[in-house]
Amino acid sequence: MSKLYTIGELLIDFTPTGQSGLLASVEHFTKHAGGAPANVAAVCAKFGQQAALLSQVGQDAFGDFLIETLKQAGVETTYITQTTEGDTSLAFVSLTDDGERDFLFYRRNAADLLYRQEQLPTNLLSALDILHFCSVNLVESPMKQTHVALIEQAHLTGCLVSFDANIRLPLWHDAGACRKTIGAFLPKAHIIKLSDEELLFLTHLEDEQQAVLGLFQGKVQVILVTHGADGATLYTKQQHIKVPAEYVQAIDTTGAGDAFIGAVLTILLENNITVATLGAFCEQFASPLVTFANRYAGTSTKKQGAIASYPTKQELPFTF
Repeated sequence: MSKLYTIGELLIDFTPTGQSGLLASVEHFTKHAGGAPANVAAVCAKFGQQAALLSQVGQDAFGDFLIETLKQAGVETTYITQTTEGDTSLAFVSLTDDGERDFLFYRRNAADLLYRQEQLPTNLLSALDILHFCSVNLVESPMKQTHVALIEQAHLTGCLVSFDANIRLPLWHDAGACRKTIGAFLPKAHIIKLSDEELLFLTHLEDEQQAVLGLFQGKVQVILVTHGADGATLYTKQQHIKVPAEYVQAIDTTGAGDAFIGAVLTILLENNITVATLGAFCEQFASPLVTFANRYAGTSTKKQGAIASYPTKQELPFTF
């Protein structure tokens, strides 16, 4: 059976309790399990797919909470370690009245960034699996080198590789370093997911189609560009299709992008899609695939938090 492996940050999201606005005005917060790779793994697990996260948290109460939350969601936690060398990462997320977010991170001694290459299991991946990663843990650190090693393992085994840029500029020393690093990792992925703002940031091109065309380098076969409430577009080298999103009264958009790519990867897992069949499948089923991902992401914004807001397959009023 196909399996999703994600690698990267596992952290606590603190969101305002019962109020919206800027962080400076918020008095009470509620903790949620978060981290984009963890969120994506949770989506797939809630659909009954096999999903595992490779990460590291502190030997602390927050780390215990995160591991238990993922277990409850059905995510395999075998490859999550706990350490006394660093602390579990924290993110405070302010919500405006329209559900948009602003971030403040506490990661100066982040346990996840200390996850070393030698901690990786050998011969982990197969050609039927999918490896998914994001950019938060690509800052200079042992974890960045661990990403490189695992992606190389994926390429050697023929495993599908998915990359969601998920850019968080406050975590980088400067925008140029962020852009350069992400640019170096994009060609390593078969599937790329970007928001329209991220696409503009990375390419400096206002014309979306022109910007996307320049990203079809290396192993890239499929590019997904999300447009928030306006839907998303799926691109291959041969075609593209934009699918509008249904209107949703958003309460909290935290993790919505992860819900989108998680839904896409779930469908690929369910259909045993490989590197060889990815392009043809996405071209044939572009519209229903993006429609399904849009609807799932929209549904996730109706509740607070990320993992807690993701419905299971049985809870959905729609199917692929």
